[in-house]
Amino acid sequence: MVGSGLSNQVGASVAALAFQVIGPVGVVTVRQWVAAGLLWAAGRPRLRSYTSAQWRPVLGLALVFATMNLSLYTAIDRIGLGLAVTLEFLGPLAVALAGSRRRTDALCALAAAGAVVVLARPSPSTDYLGIGLALLAAVCWGCYILLNRTVGRRLPGMEGSAAAAAVSGALYIPVGAVALWRNPPDPAALGCALAAGLLSSAVPFLADLLALRRVPAHFFGVFMSVNPVLAAVVGLVVLDQHLAPTSWAAVMVIVGANTVALTVSAPTVRNGRRTRAG
Repeated sequence: MVGSGLSNQVGASVAALAFQVIGPVGVVTVRQWVAAGLLWAAGRPRLRSYTSAQWRPVLGLALVFATMNLSLYTAIDRIGLGLAVTLEFLGPLAVALAGSRRRTDALCALAAAGAVVVLARPSPSTDYLGIGLALLAAVCWGCYILLNRTVGRRLPGMEGSAAAAAVSGALYIPVGAVALWRNPPDPAALGCALAAGLLSSAVPFLADLLALRRVPAHFFGVFMSVNPVLAAVVGLVVLDQHLAPTSWAAVMVIVGANTVALTVSAPTVRNGRRTRAG
């Protein structure tokens, strides 16, 4: 699980090293193409056999893929890795809290909202566009969770994710052609973009499969809440991006809110039946 989280964040930091040459759009294009190729090989989707009921969530997931990575990488370019990933994690938190009437969840939501204000620190120099793009990535991640559930019910195995990645990669063909024509990549930038695709797609996917064979899925989900901390550490080590002490505190509050929300809603077994705790 640690390897999966670190690989994902190191991939994002390596991608940031190529921003000055080919920009976030160019990097995301290469990453989408790498992810599409890898997932297509693993899932082998049979597109011609899909019904309209199967295509609708796949197309929605493809649009989420395309928007989420571009908004996140552009946010990383503007406000830094640690802050962008922390704000993105509000998406899973919102899904975990949606529809809940528990007092604990309300406190988690208030704590996360206060932490966002601390992270943003409104001032004339605040990069509101970067913060907005990170929050857009959060919305996309929430939509990804909901759409992935639907895709998983309507399509077997990895077919849905592979098909969505393929469509997303196809959407980036004209975008990527223009971006890479305007900002031609040098070997170093292209290598960073390819490495980002592998580190943020292939390695976490394999590590997650291996981890989920050994730990309960819910514990895995709770552990994923530490990703903002990993992002802040990787941003410091690889990109020399320093967070203020108050920002570190806000990151920990959001991590804590995610952990509490997921733990309180953990499924438990009572009298042979699975129920919701809380």
